[in-house]
Amino acid sequence: MTQNKEIQLQDLGNKDYKETWDYQEELFKGIVDAKIQNRRQEANLQTPNYFLFVEHPHVYTLGKSGDFSNLLLSEKQLEAKGATFYKINRGGDITYHGPGQIVGYPILDLENYFTDIHKYLRFLEEAIILTLAEYDIKGTRSEGETGVWLDVGTPFARKICAMGVRASRWVTMHGFALNVNADLGYFDNIIPCGIKGKAVTSMHVELNTSVDEKLVKEKILKHFSNLFECKFI
Repeated sequence: MTQNKEIQLQDLGNKDYKETWDYQEELFKGIVDAKIQNRRQEANLQTPNYFLFVEHPHVYTLGKSGDFSNLLLSEKQLEAKGATFYKINRGGDITYHGPGQIVGYPILDLENYFTDIHKYLRFLEEAIILTLAEYDIKGTRSEGETGVWLDVGTPFARKICAMGVRASRWVTMHGFALNVNADLGYFDNIIPCGIKGKAVTSMHVELNTSVDEKLVKEKILKHFSNLFECKFI
């Protein structure tokens, strides 16, 4: 199979979590089906790749190995806050998505790039770390905890970008959520990522000013395309 380094970029704007999840599943299945067809028929069809940007209305999502008790709200309290909740099929524990957060879902056939899920996660983190560096925010990794953090190893360690992915037959879905101008109060209703005693932050809080999300997206794509040696179309 010839490698396809092109990625179809789609910005979905503000979109319901479940609708977006269903759409991800549809794209994911299309890639997996093409790969199965290639193997069965010894075909040489190129597989597509996608990258979705989206902003979700207030929602909490729990990964497949996550602990339900990390959600600190009842169903009625969720409703009162205008938030929804879904148990989903990615790795990781509980997280929050909402307005002011840039969510990216790369739906890639990693056989177009490299077959190494750890390298994939490190590249996702690196794209965010390099983006933050352009704003003089020093993002780092925290050993054993996927995502991007600030001041790791100090009492002030705080997470700025959560990550959780699913991969099957080297096809990825789900992705990252970078807090840009998000209302961090919504994180008080969960134990984020199941990690007690660790704070969350946003670019807005760190810089003490609201941040142009369109510009942040452009920087993420620039670093992503350099790391993955891909082209967005």
